[in-house]
Amino acid sequence: MPYCVYVIENTRGRRYIGCSDNVQHRLTEHDSGVSTWTRGKGPWRLVWIHANLSLSDARKLENLLKRQGRGLGFYKITGLPRPG
Repeated sequence: MPYCVYVIENTRGRRYIGCSDNVQHRLTEHDSGVSTWTRGKGPWRLVWIHANLSLSDARKLENLLKRQGRGLGFYKITGLPRPG
């Protein structure tokens, strides 16, 4: 089963990085308050996705992005514009 790594963003510019085999379902969970970290901080919108990964590769990419924090590496990997 292919997995995706995704980045979602709320209206205040906060971002969340996750991994799922069903991103649309996961986005619904984030918006409905099922996910603890994103509860009450939405609405969320999908801003980046990398699809068709094995679970192992998806988790590695997710952890790599999370380790980048708000650093330049995150923006180089995702191609998202840097705020500011």
